[in-house]
Amino acid sequence: MFIHPQFDPIALQLGPVAVRWYGLMYLVAFLGFFLLGRLRLSRGPHAALTGMNSRDLEDLLFYGAMGVVLGGRLGYVLFYKPAYYLAHPLEIPAVWQGGMAFHGGLLGVIVAIALWSRLRGKTFWRVIDFVAPLVPIGLAAGRLGNFINGELWGRPTGADWGMVFPQAGDALARHPSQLYQFAGEGLALFALLWWYSAKPRPPAAVSGMFLIGYGTFRFMAEFARQPDAFLGILAFGLTMGQLLSLPMIAAGLLLWRWALRRGALIEQAG
Repeated sequence: MFIHPQFDPIALQLGPVAVRWYGLMYLVAFLGFFLLGRLRLSRGPHAALTGMNSRDLEDLLFYGAMGVVLGGRLGYVLFYKPAYYLAHPLEIPAVWQGGMAFHGGLLGVIVAIALWSRLRGKTFWRVIDFVAPLVPIGLAAGRLGNFINGELWGRPTGADWGMVFPQAGDALARHPSQLYQFAGEGLALFALLWWYSAKPRPPAAVSGMFLIGYGTFRFMAEFARQPDAFLGILAFGLTMGQLLSLPMIAAGLLLWRWALRRGALIEQAG
């Protein structure tokens, strides 16, 4: 059995300015997005298919960052604590107090990419297919930040193995579920999408695979992750994360199937 290392949440102290690990993880996510995006544009057919260059990638990163923050915060407000924020609306912008939801952030990014594509005259499905394999590294960084902070810990293992998180207020051995999500939604999903998008695919196929992959990895990880105390277990014995992941998987399957069928029809017509 291991004890959580209790990292100092402050990574760097620059005079009066404290740089926190979680903030650095956002920087790693955005930097990873940009560097991997440049790599993709320099290889294969991605630049020709999307019509994008490095300057476009910089602009898209800005739009995507806004989508992550705004969508992630609004998703948390609407999906997790609607009653609380209805009673305390002035706290909705207080992102520094914590409270971001991936599913909301995903919707925010989709809206941001749709807006950017329209303004730049790009094909939405080609752009979002290009972006999808760049996202998991950012997800991995975020889960690593959760682990460093000792938050979003797992359920008790019911055995002598696991990790004790003092922040949980007990001495129970728990699943280090942040690391499970780091490995699944982060590294494994990145490998899957990078491999799948290495060859030309019909428009929307890579995006469909992203939805299927993330939804599946998140659904499985939730069995080890401690449910939010203010929500607990919900309908059918599932957590909020699982209930949000199921429609994500269904949408991904439909999108992926539609993309492959559409691609086959285009090939036959050609």
